[in-house]
Amino acid sequence: MRKYGEVHRYVHHRDDRETPVGLLDSVDWQGNIFKNGTWTAGRGGDYAVVEPATGGELGRMGQATPEDVAEAAAGAAEAQREWAAMPHTARAAVMRKAGDLWQRHAEEISGWNVREVGAVPGMAGFALHVAAEECYAAAALPGRGIGEILPSEEPRLSMARRMPAGVVAVIAPFNVPIILGIRSVAPALALGNAVLLKPDPRTAVTGGTLMARVFEEAGVPPGVLHMLPGGADVGEALVTDPNVRVISFTGSTPVGRRIGELAGSHLKRAHLELGGNSALLVLDDADVDEAVNLATWGSFFHQGQICMTAGRHFVAERLYDDFVERLAAKAGDLPVGDPAAAEVALGPVIDAGQRDRIHGMVTATVDQGAKLASGGTYEELFYRPTVLADAPLTAPAFAEEVFGPVAPVTRVSSVDQAVELAAASEYGLSLGIITRDVMRGLAVAERIPTGIVHINDQTVNDEANAPFGGVRASGTGSRFGGAAANIEAFTETRWITMRGEAPRYPL
Repeated sequence: MRKYGEVHRYVHHRDDRETPVGLLDSVDWQGNIFKNGTWTAGRGGDYAVVEPATGGELGRMGQATPEDVAEAAAGAAEAQREWAAMPHTARAAVMRKAGDLWQRHAEEISGWNVREVGAVPGMAGFALHVAAEECYAAAALPGRGIGEILPSEEPRLSMARRMPAGVVAVIAPFNVPIILGIRSVAPALALGNAVLLKPDPRTAVTGGTLMARVFEEAGVPPGVLHMLPGGADVGEALVTDPNVRVISFTGSTPVGRRIGELAGSHLKRAHLELGGNSALLVLDDADVDEAVNLATWGSFFHQGQICMTAGRHFVAERLYDDFVERLAAKAGDLPVGDPAAAEVALGPVIDAGQRDRIHGMVTATVDQGAKLASGGTYEELFYRPTVLADAPLTAPAFAEEVFGPVAPVTRVSSVDQAVELAAASEYGLSLGIITRDVMRGLAVAERIPTGIVHINDQTVNDEANAPFGGVRASGTGSRFGGAAANIEAFTETRWITMRGEAPRYPL
């Protein structure tokens, strides 16, 4: 994601002279959800917000139910009409203020991101940078042209006009909750929609409560934005509620398939950004040190809990042994620990279930013949960065998305073999190709279907003004990022004609 290689730039340092009143200090958010403009108890009660690094309780979070969803959706449908009717300059001003608030409260929000999500401080600070930029980019959307004049056979003015879709449901995952929520929430609001946000319950303060507070303080009217943490029943209620017209979902492919099926049966649009098992190709003319640096970042950054993580490394045979040796050594040197207590490269994975899934895939892959070159062990939720050499193509850690700090490496004897293996996956999100010949790299990329390609970079990148999305089992294409994608995602097209005099028909 945007210049991850410079992520240290986004560590926020406290300036006591300008420390603002905290976003969470001025409202009673503990144990509550945000519905129809008020912080209120959810019908599902509350639950503990747990810090994965320590297991300690950070607070209490409210839990919504399908009944809460129905009330929120009805309120959103009503509030949306007035929000959409506001002057475009007013909505733009709210977005700009929201961007300023992400920056002003960066210290507070970053602290929650480190402790609740397990992000290292640089990643947490970077998420704040992205959130602000997404709001600033969204602020430009209300002032864009909203349609076009069409030629007509009749003596009339014929127009196509972009209209807000109405109520948009945003379902965001645990791993990068700020970025993966704000990239839908901000443009949807800016274009005149109301939003129902369902953050993952495991990171609902960072990805939900704080986001709702930012937009509340920025001036989004009551009822236009709701924050509803909950389980699968809440997600299903969001998709099926008659007041919701568009669903923006980021998460796993199996859940995305279910959401797509539900949305289709209710004749709704679903924008799905799903899993990935992205390939990193190291061609035979690559510099090994550069390739190892890129591979380390692409596979281990944020504990590998990024949809774009490099999950399959295809390395030219003549470079293979050197690459594996250096990558394993690099992985062995990376410090892993509590990012709130020490300067580390990797923090904890989100919970024990995810840790056990990662470890099960690693051990099964080794049992099938892969060599454990580094890692493969853990303490509590801290999983060591792992390198698997000569992983069989059918082994779990190679064939499936691990969503952990695991780098399976496969030797290839030719570019054609690398292309064939990379293209064989059901996923198609991101692709990295390392070569001294960039035109050769581009030609290789043309043969591998993915939504994103980076020549001489690793797979984890994105920018607010760039289209983002995957193909195949990775999603429904580029539905995030950039004005064109956002307008397509969160508006409907209406045909309008006007005549000076009514026509006479021969009946």
